[in-house]
Amino acid sequence: MSNRMWGGRFETGPAAIMEEINASIDFDRKLYAQDIRGSKAHAAMLAEKGVISADDAAKIAEGLDAIKAEIDAGTFTFSRSLEDVHMNIEARLRELIGPAAGRLHTARSRNDQVAVDIKLWVRDTLDHIEGQLTELMVALVDKAEAHIATVMPGFTHLQSAQPVTFGHHLMAYVEMLSRDRGRIRDARARLNECPLGAAALAGTSFPIDRHRTAEALGFARPTANSLDSVSDRDFALEAMSAAAICAVHLSRFAEEIVIWSTVQFGFIRLSDAFSTGSSIMPQKRNPDAAELVRAKTGRVIGDLNALLVVMKGLPLTYQKDMQEDKEAIFDSLETLSLVLAATTGMVRDMKPDVERMRASAGGGFATATDLADWLVRVLGIPFRDAHHVTGRIVAIAAERGITLDEVPLADMQAVHSGITDAVFDVLSVEKSVASRVSHGGTAPENVRREVARWRRELASS
Repeated sequence: MSNRMWGGRFETGPAAIMEEINASIDFDRKLYAQDIRGSKAHAAMLAEKGVISADDAAKIAEGLDAIKAEIDAGTFTFSRSLEDVHMNIEARLRELIGPAAGRLHTARSRNDQVAVDIKLWVRDTLDHIEGQLTELMVALVDKAEAHIATVMPGFTHLQSAQPVTFGHHLMAYVEMLSRDRGRIRDARARLNECPLGAAALAGTSFPIDRHRTAEALGFARPTANSLDSVSDRDFALEAMSAAAICAVHLSRFAEEIVIWSTVQFGFIRLSDAFSTGSSIMPQKRNPDAAELVRAKTGRVIGDLNALLVVMKGLPLTYQKDMQEDKEAIFDSLETLSLVLAATTGMVRDMKPDVERMRASAGGGFATATDLADWLVRVLGIPFRDAHHVTGRIVAIAAERGITLDEVPLADMQAVHSGITDAVFDVLSVEKSVASRVSHGGTAPENVRREVARWRRELASS
């Protein structure tokens, strides 16, 4: 028999394989709360405009509330033969309230219905993710404040470069995440237009009030073009793009956690809560949470790419291809939410080894730049010449297996006679980081100021 939701155009039902490829209820049931919310707003507006009776609107609202309660309780039966969440809810509504249910779909289509459902879901999820980003930033600020003066090596090319503070390093991720939060907010602001009432593609002849529906659903305004309303998914692509960039930041941090927790580095330790063991090597402590954050970034990037490929060749307006948007959207944003939670947990859990970091910070002749700067500042040597002098002194230290501050003054003076014992004031890692007072530098006084600034900012978020 034909699908009763399609009307009389079809005399027989779909082939089994058609039902299999066409059904989306297995994943779009996730939209049930948004679908019910949108339907209630639509019915209320129709009643206000006299398109349906107030009595029918009340029955519809009551029936939809009952359906939501069933789904929440896990007693609702979803049918694959009804294709999607929209038809499942409408069919159940007809069972509950009778013919009045048929009036709900007046002046709308599944095209604008699914568009508003997805926008509501993405908006709700972005709000949650924004809160998670703020929570992670607070955790990083807390840890940075505890380690404002903790010295560690800073790296370029994963080689020791110059000493920095652990607090400064963590605050770098606060900056990254603040931009991620800004992108999430921007994406939310741009998606906050309501497509409901655009109907299939051309709008409707019924005297509806789209501004009223938009207001009821918390949108800033209705969408301006009915064709764009049902065919646009750039709101999802923008949200997923922001998610992918954020996931890359989290993956970079996760990689550092993996490196720092190795025996070779030993900069941090994760507790049992965020580590796993080995089935064969009893000594192992694996940073699996960090590794999975790193890996799941690939999923978020892949989801974005998948939807970009789906959308790239579609003419206006709605195409069935767009059914493939939901799994990518759901997976992208839910995966980001999961890795944000895991990263926040690891930040609060990890215990830095302050002495190990300090010892490593002095390795690799990390204060060589401080020596070159001293030659420029005190002796007035051009930087390129100072760079050469410093390189020769580094070579002496490397040949003897000592640190720069262990090179005898006489040996330094053999390279350049103007060097005095005052040079040793800049060769310790503590003096090095303390000297980096330029705006954005690693000096503890800078880090302390940035921690205070971000505390104020996050408290007002």
